[in-house]
Amino acid sequence: MVHKGAGNTSSTCSCFTTLGAENFLARVSHCRLHSPSVHQPPTDYPSHPDTPRLARRHSAPTHHGTSPRGAEASTGSWNRMRRAEVAVVGAGAAGLVAARELLREGHAVAFFEKSGRTGGTWAYDPRADADPLGRDPASPGAVHGSLYASLRTNLPRELMGFSGFPMAGRVFAGDPRAFPGHREVLAFLDAFAEESGVAARVRLRAEVLRVAPLGQGERWAVAWRGEDGEVAEEVFDAVVVCNGHCTAPLVPKIRGIDKWRGKQIHSHNYRVPEPFRDQSVVVVGFAASGIDIAAEISRVAKEVHIAARYSEDRLGKIELYQNVWMHAEIDGIQDDGRVHFAEGSAVAADTILYCTGYRYHFPFLDLDGLTVDDNRVGPLYRHVFPPKYAPNLSFVGLPFKVRHYGGASAEMKNQSFLTKIHCSDSTMLCLCCVYQSLTCFCRPSSSRHWSWNPSGSPPSCRGTPRCRARRA
Repeated sequence: MVHKGAGNTSSTCSCFTTLGAENFLARVSHCRLHSPSVHQPPTDYPSHPDTPRLARRHSAPTHHGTSPRGAEASTGSWNRMRRAEVAVVGAGAAGLVAARELLREGHAVAFFEKSGRTGGTWAYDPRADADPLGRDPASPGAVHGSLYASLRTNLPRELMGFSGFPMAGRVFAGDPRAFPGHREVLAFLDAFAEESGVAARVRLRAEVLRVAPLGQGERWAVAWRGEDGEVAEEVFDAVVVCNGHCTAPLVPKIRGIDKWRGKQIHSHNYRVPEPFRDQSVVVVGFAASGIDIAAEISRVAKEVHIAARYSEDRLGKIELYQNVWMHAEIDGIQDDGRVHFAEGSAVAADTILYCTGYRYHFPFLDLDGLTVDDNRVGPLYRHVFPPKYAPNLSFVGLPFKVRHYGGASAEMKNQSFLTKIHCSDSTMLCLCCVYQSLTCFCRPSSSRHWSWNPSGSPPSCRGTPRCRARRA
């Protein structure tokens, strides 16, 4: 996998990041898990450029019982699918629901989790990286967690559940609030893992080092390192990548930053506001974490200066204090070390705190034809399948800013067809059309996995008027 650069992406750890995982698993668990043979290319193009032609074969409705074998016995589709051995990488929310759906389909699942527990980004870790900017997430001792102590969800619990396992109406860790804290969400995920039978299959402290296709991708070699330091390799029919995207910080390049003599830190390493007491802090970014952190540190900091592209539109989204200033983007660092903003003002600051999101990071993948270009993983059909390796390799949980519905997977449960993706030139042409159309609509590559724009407009069209500095 080739990494060609990264653009800005908002830091949204405060929302439940299954990101439609169950809907995506409609395509994973109902696919034939083998490398597709040569197919006849489709003779017509889909009506919408985001819908490459699929070959669908209908079968009897699937009933998901408590036992995969029970589900097998009640459907006519099982005899047309072979039992596959599938590796799932990452035991966060997306990985847990991916494993559940694969087990329900009767597949054998090997579950790899690098840390010592399930829950992914929802497992709070009070430690911080030795490097405040977290520039090397693969370094020894790097901290996986990015939660801050006060984090709460930005979605109500009614939208946070899985199908058949709602969060609404139940309390898991003593936090009944509509927008619960991270401990409540982690307890919910723990309960889900236990009840679904997934927890018993997780290999903890098992770091995946390499995932590579064998032959034409019909089988996949997975090399992993256990807690004892020993490296082992196993072969699987398919691999589902669910390693999350709130681990590798995205730090923008600021002109003249080499002149800066103050501190720099990414929100990945922010935990509590106390280290910023009596400081003048520049917060870069005003998405989920930027709003939360700017409001929190303003209670102890001398001044908080927020640098954001759309600050005028977001004035009402942060609790207002007399020591909070809104600015346009940072233009650069002046010769005297002051931070200069695009609208013309400048401030002397002690710390620059980046709330600028994260980049997709797959250190264990090195595949031809699959790239991370300006923080867009591609080419991918529906953000899930790379056509060259589909359906034996898939990604679950890439999109962010997704609307969540409690019954998000109900439609998937009623889809009884088996899906086989055409790895044809026509499919690739359609994907190219999708990317080109998004570019025409001012959708930068870094926002291609952004599934919902609350303003209804492209996230970063050129020509957006700069805002003047003003007190919030």
